Amino acid sequence: MKPRKACHRDGGAVVVACLLAVATAPVQAASATAGPSSNVPLVTGPVSLNFTLAIDKFIFFRIGDGAWPMPGGTTSGVSFLVAPTIPGGPTTPTAGNNKPVNWSGAAPVLGVTPSNNALAVEVRSNAGKIGLHATVTTPLTSTVGTIPMSEITISSSDTNLPAPVIPNTGSGATVNVASTDSTGLVTMRTATWTFQYANLASRTAGTYSGVVTFTASSP
Repeated sequence: MKPRKACHRDGGAVVVACLLAVATAPVQAASATAGPSSNVPLVTGPVSLNFTLAIDKFIFFRIGDGAWPMPGGTTSGVSFLVAPTIPGGPTTPTAGNNKPVNWSGAAPVLGVTPSNNALAVEVRSNAGKIGLHATVTTPLTSTVGTIPMSEITISSSDTNLPAPVIPNTGSGATVNVASTDSTGLVTMRTATWTFQYANLASRTAGTYSGVVTFTASSP
């Protein structure tokens, strides 16, 4: 159909209003869906993705101050005072010259008083079996003599975290820490180690100082 235009005039002024009528045929959209062909399967084959997870081994070991994950920033110190008591009282003599004291005449008894001798110990690791050993870095010496470092003994509050024996010199035997999981690979142990001076022999008066280093290792 051809377009049809209608116009009219109003008075002196010309007002033109035009209507345009256009007849059009209806619009239609065509669509089609193609099914799968033998060359384009609906399911693909398996696709693999490889993952790698690396976990490093570690050993955390502390004696004295600190707590996981911080080992502490100071070296702990243990001290012992060996002082005589005189039988008859017993009486602890006063230091100095010409100090009167009641004394039965029997031999004085030397008693050991420890200070800061109970220390917290902690071992954590994922490296399998953990061994501990002690090494004498500096022997117990003073200006008047030397005391074997082996006279310092250690007891542990937990047999799963035993204390190694301190040797006279060098490194001592290794003791093993019990793991805390069924695989034997993970260790998380805490205990208290108590240090004592055996006082096995009479020693010349003086202040004796020494250093022991403890090492945790995995085979």
